Amino acid sequence: MEKTPLFGKLPDELKSIVSDLGLKPFTAGQISEWLYKKQVGSFDLMTNLSLKSRQLLQDSYSIGVTEHTKVETSADGTKKYLYPTSQHRFIEAAYIPDDERATLCVSSQVGCKMGCLFCMTGKQGFQSQLTAGEIVNQIRSLPERDKLTNIVYMGMGEPFDNLEQVMKSLRILTEDWGYAMSPRRITVSTIGIIPAMKHFLEHSECHLAVSMHSPFHEERKKLMPIENVYPIAEVIETLRSFDMGKQRRISFEYIMFRGINDSPRHVKEIARLLSGLRSRINLIRFHPIPDTPLESSDEEVIQEFRESLVKKGIRTTVRASRGQDIFAACGLLSTRELVKMQSPDF
Repeated sequence: MEKTPLFGKLPDELKSIVSDLGLKPFTAGQISEWLYKKQVGSFDLMTNLSLKSRQLLQDSYSIGVTEHTKVETSADGTKKYLYPTSQHRFIEAAYIPDDERATLCVSSQVGCKMGCLFCMTGKQGFQSQLTAGEIVNQIRSLPERDKLTNIVYMGMGEPFDNLEQVMKSLRILTEDWGYAMSPRRITVSTIGIIPAMKHFLEHSECHLAVSMHSPFHEERKKLMPIENVYPIAEVIETLRSFDMGKQRRISFEYIMFRGINDSPRHVKEIARLLSGLRSRINLIRFHPIPDTPLESSDEEVIQEFRESLVKKGIRTTVRASRGQDIFAACGLLSTRELVKMQSPDF
């Protein structure tokens, strides 16, 4: 029988566990401190618990921390880590060092059901949800975790399609009993699932990034089927209804596709949609994936697009391309491992 992992449990869940085991209530706080503050990997190291308590825990539970099974290192210092999941699948986390910053891009699902035309993870199809423990494990088990300054939920999966576990993971990362990170160092990305986005905005102080990729309804539908359910115009109007304060940031992700979404009319429509909304746009070069007709816009077009948006009063940056030599597009590395697992001769 597979043991239940404790890593990823909230304090109230730990209290319920120790109560079921007949242990003193304060034991839950001790376990929490060992898991999240002291980051131990064994019950034997929880030395302020009695031997009997440790044995009771070990009989039914595991710590639940998993090391990576593979790492790809880029010439620019970017590293892609591959982690196994409980369903014998794989997820990716990308470590991106940049001068004084070091960012980790984490996954929230195994595969994805959203079917975006440009996404390799979507081509895997949806396989399973990650638990809060599996999400935070990508940070906990990162060899460079002490260097991390920022975390972005922009890896495999749609975070708001796994809302409960994502919100739990954010609590572990930001609350005092957990990792006590500033929510201003965490950004969660979404394609725009409005009910879940509203819950996130009401119950978290982390930054939000919205995948736009086209300001036009019919065009965005072809790139992102979610547009049929939650149009980008409605997503933006929902954001207008929230008081973000001066410290919280909204950004829009915009992958540049040659001849599709990189014209002056796109600039004009973006400016209209975002008028009066304090936000920024991140322009992204498209990283090619197999079996897609999409191509990245030329560099000159990308820079002209940025300058045109800036002239419209929209803060715009071009995101640096990183890890081009190590399966840069999200989902490529895990897809390769899945194929190898299913076809040993691959």
